[in-house]
Amino acid sequence: MTQSPQSSQPDHPARQGADTVLHRFGEWARRTPEAPALITGDETVPYAVLDAESDRLARDLTDGNLPANGLVALALPRQSELVTALLAVLKAGGVYAVLDVADPRGGRRQLAALAPDLLVAGHADAARLDAGKGVRILHPGRGADGAAPPPLPAPAPTPAPGHGGAAVLFTGAATPRPVPVGHALLLAAYEGWAETARLTPGDRHLFTAGPDTTPFAAGWTRALCSGGALVLPETAAWLPGQVRRAVRKAEVSVVHTDPAGAADLLLAQEPPASDIAPFRLAPDAELRSLRLLAVSGDRLYLDEHSAFQDRLRPGARVLNVYALTEAAGTGAWFELPQLPAPLDGPERISLLGTPFPGCRVRVLDGQLTVDPPGGGEAIATGDLGVLRPDGLLEFGGRAADRIEAEDGTRIDPYPLESEIRAHASVGTALVARVSVAGGGHRLVAYLSPPHGLPAEVLPDTARLREHLKGKVPADAVPRAVVRMRALPRTRAGREDRTQVPQPPLLLAPVAGGRGGGKYGGVRTSGTAGSQEVLPLGSALGCGAPLLGLLALAFTSVIWPGSTDLTGVPNPWAALFWILYLCESLAFGAGVVFLFSGRGPMLAQRRGRGITTAAHLAIAYLLIAWWPQDNLYRLAAKQDWPRQAALVYAFNVPLMIAALVVAIYATRKPVSPFDFDD
Repeated sequence: MTQSPQSSQPDHPARQGADTVLHRFGEWARRTPEAPALITGDETVPYAVLDAESDRLARDLTDGNLPANGLVALALPRQSELVTALLAVLKAGGVYAVLDVADPRGGRRQLAALAPDLLVAGHADAARLDAGKGVRILHPGRGADGAAPPPLPAPAPTPAPGHGGAAVLFTGAATPRPVPVGHALLLAAYEGWAETARLTPGDRHLFTAGPDTTPFAAGWTRALCSGGALVLPETAAWLPGQVRRAVRKAEVSVVHTDPAGAADLLLAQEPPASDIAPFRLAPDAELRSLRLLAVSGDRLYLDEHSAFQDRLRPGARVLNVYALTEAAGTGAWFELPQLPAPLDGPERISLLGTPFPGCRVRVLDGQLTVDPPGGGEAIATGDLGVLRPDGLLEFGGRAADRIEAEDGTRIDPYPLESEIRAHASVGTALVARVSVAGGGHRLVAYLSPPHGLPAEVLPDTARLREHLKGKVPADAVPRAVVRMRALPRTRAGREDRTQVPQPPLLLAPVAGGRGGGKYGGVRTSGTAGSQEVLPLGSALGCGAPLLGLLALAFTSVIWPGSTDLTGVPNPWAALFWILYLCESLAFGAGVVFLFSGRGPMLAQRRGRGITTAAHLAIAYLLIAWWPQDNLYRLAAKQDWPRQAALVYAFNVPLMIAALVVAIYATRKPVSPFDFDD
């Protein structure tokens, strides 16, 4: 048995007899040393090994003169190493903060916001975070000979400021904000979860959120403080399809995820037909180990909640969790049995339920405030809500998301988005304000289909306006629809309004002819994949003449005598020579277009199949004149077999190519942007 935190570091609160999450973990390491603590693929780390490894790293930290309550930033892509490191930081009396290593740009912003006393990171990750200036770095790990890592450089002469607490967590907003969390709050949040989720030592927990987000950075306590195990990805983050396989292989009993992650897990597979209740989804036999699905990060509507519940075996629970970073991942929770009676319009309602144990949630002037567990100042959430007559809290949107309608009034998009969701073909919806040419703005609805359905099922602007007629004020009806396969989300699972695409035709022009936003405005260099319109123009201007002149030079080699103008008087000889030159230039342009034209054509969004056909047809229309005319000139007028062969080899394909181009030119673009004006 390794040394306990109480005896190894006497200055830590837990070692003075106070109860902390570290103390709870240490108790399980002593009571069940062989029980699995971390499960990564086929590798299992018992509690005793995790305790010993974190003790070893804690000694490295203290030997490096980590100041009391010093802030340690962790940038470790392997989550098993990350959990070891955060336990070590707590054992060394420090404060941990987890950085986003999957997105170095985001990680650099987090690092700059923290100004930590120490960064624990591998060489490559430290370089990606540009952490070489003014930050002491510890590279964890030991050599093959078991030698300890080199000692830390000495701290700066000026003492580092004390940060206090146990962790610094990042909010799930588009621009994350650091929030300090103390030992008492971290423990109180765990106890609230333990009571609400009825945690047991046999539970195996899987978190789909990034390790730098609150669900994981504070949620690891739910497993390691209750004697359970954390099931971790083998890579830096969970990849598509891995979560489902891990749940089945590791017999995961508790999954913590966001609404999109829950849909991927539970609704990705086609449910088998049920003769007993064909109107309901059938339970997923592959997820029979799952007893609890905790969904947080964003709004979860009742119809989604019910669909998730149907996919789990009887007795399993689905919790909609309203979790705040300032409350260490607690706030309020709801599950279907809390409903005293069925509700109409479940696709419009998102219930927050009741507060976590130790929390208090109040509605003041329509806005929610939360008293965190364990005491502390009330948290002004900025979220809107109501206390229903049945005693349940109902989510009402976010004050920061309010937008200005065309008549200048302020509207809350959440009721409008909920009403849009009531359309049978809409899965999720966001409404945003977009600037338009000439000044002013328009409301744009961003829609994604129900899980598993193509974006083509989504309503266009006219049908959406018909759906909303009489249900919302006229000025609140969106003037355009953008169809998307899925709405953008932050790493914490929240719908990201800052990353929705902006319809180019609505954007106001700016200097230089380029618009702002993700896609920009009306431009002369629209892109498709990695190819652009302007590079194609340059290629035609440079490549076509060169290839054309080469074709003209090789004409007499390939078809001797086809361009012989001996005996043809002027000006006819000159006119024929110009014709031969134009045929050769058309051939060169066709070759260039064959290799460079498809990308810009795809940008027109008229359908991939017809675009490919039109691309080949245009190339053929340009290329064919050079060989066709040369072969015709060499064919005798009465050589009927050759004349017929030439007609069917060239003239008929030219007709077909022209027809394909006509279809392409008259076909309506298949665009996600749909406007009514």
